[in-house]
Amino acid sequence: MRVEKLYRYPVKGLSAEALEETELATGECIPHDRRFALVQGDAPFDVTAPRFLPKQNFACLMANARLALVKAAFDPHDHCLSLRVPGQPVFFADTQTAEGRASITAALTAFLGDEARGTPYFTEAPGHAFTDQKRKGISLINLASLEALQKATGLRLDPLRFRANVYFTGLPAWAEFDWLGQEIMLGGARLSVFKRTVRCPATQVNPSTGERDADVPRLLREHFGHADLGVHAAVTESGKVALGDALEALMPA
Repeated sequence: MRVEKLYRYPVKGLSAEALEETELATGECIPHDRRFALVQGDAPFDVTAPRFLPKQNFACLMANARLALVKAAFDPHDHCLSLRVPGQPVFFADTQTAEGRASITAALTAFLGDEARGTPYFTEAPGHAFTDQKRKGISLINLASLEALQKATGLRLDPLRFRANVYFTGLPAWAEFDWLGQEIMLGGARLSVFKRTVRCPATQVNPSTGERDADVPRLLREHFGHADLGVHAAVTESGKVALGDALEALMPA
């Protein structure tokens, strides 16, 4: 099996960043993946004591499809986030300053309009990732499974609709579900697969247009009897992964 694409999503709900390689650390996500979020004003999130909250507490594609039109890029070296919001000039903000975070908050809140609740704020919380899982991990998609869905439905679906970290080839469709409870080698890192990825209404959103143009969860259930596409795995041994690296399912001891 072969790693074809690697991505991180620095801001929850916003665009992907393609990677050529990345380091994976035990028990962590891809570095800077879902590092930031726009927290809705009525969310019970405490930056000083961060904990998992359902995605509805944040600006997210499931509730705010228009976010697909916002393009973001993060530079971890200078902590600068660039944002391209429709109808606004591209701007750059320092995520480590109150002024920078305030400017990001203002731009995203204005774009959300009446979908913004209370007084939202853009933030990060050291050691915390704004993922959809309580357990930190890496999301992987078998491109053969995506192709099976496309063949069954007659649709062409951008893989980025599924917001995975790793897209790979070389495995029959749906065979990745057999990995549950097993370990895999991803480049130089070892991971333990702990769950199938249940697809939510966020996958209805076309990442290019911001329109809800395909009911992916319904289509999965209709054609395959489940709403799952992809798996989540926890890093158990640190290592580097790069495009073109091998992905190997390890035999149980």
